[in-house]
Amino acid sequence: MSQSPRFPYQLIATDLDGTLVRSDHTVSARTTAALAAAVSAGARHVVVTGRVAQWTRSTLAEIGYRGLAVCGQGGQLYDAGRDALVSSVPLDRELAAHVVARVEAVTGPLSVAVMPLELADPILVGPGFPVPPMPSADIERVHDAARLWDRPIGKVQIQHPHLTDDQLTEAAREVVGDLVTVVMAGPTCVELLPLGLSKATGLALAAEALGTTAEGTIAFGDMPNDIPMFAWAGHSVAMANAHDSLKAVADEITAGHDEDGVAVVLERHLRPLSAPLTP
Repeated sequence: MSQSPRFPYQLIATDLDGTLVRSDHTVSARTTAALAAAVSAGARHVVVTGRVAQWTRSTLAEIGYRGLAVCGQGGQLYDAGRDALVSSVPLDRELAAHVVARVEAVTGPLSVAVMPLELADPILVGPGFPVPPMPSADIERVHDAARLWDRPIGKVQIQHPHLTDDQLTEAAREVVGDLVTVVMAGPTCVELLPLGLSKATGLALAAEALGTTAEGTIAFGDMPNDIPMFAWAGHSVAMANAHDSLKAVADEITAGHDEDGVAVVLERHLRPLSAPLTP
């Protein structure tokens, strides 16, 4: 008896914002259905996001996601089904304060926010940092910048009043790139991480836990922080709305996140699986 054909990739790794999540902050029914069909055909789906787990919970709940999620640029492995962290990578607080000061010595004052390591701790937002909507995340504004370093942290977000995201990323890398990893994760979202940390390191942990491989992974993303994940995965897909630096290293480019680009690719791979089996 012939076996039912299986999805050609073991693991589907998707970024959230600008990739799986549309501009209206929702995941389309088409994309949800395509992911469900791929999982039914033998694939596993892992969300890989720069958001910390505290800021990811509600989005995962909305799409019924209960598996492992790589959060915090690879620094947190989060079990959505249990609402618990499996592992987390700390950023040394003294080092974080030091590198922020070194960047400010070159660029001038920065607005700073600190992402906590533990699920129970709030996101701390320093003076002048605009507070974006963060569903399911507790946010605490602090007026004394020294308080940003009170609790264990996973990463730091920095903003500059005049420099573009690319300019700030380049400036920070030149000054502190030997001390921390500097990534540009989205509009007004330049981040400082533990040295060597990336979405690829977190995804590798998730893949090992799921018994899947890099070669058997298809990855979707839209920003420069997805470059290490693209280098790790067997096949990489950039969204049409992606940053040029990510498009340059992608194996293919799909439609934009508002045009269901993830679904477009998954449906292409699913189509042969629906063909009648030859007796």
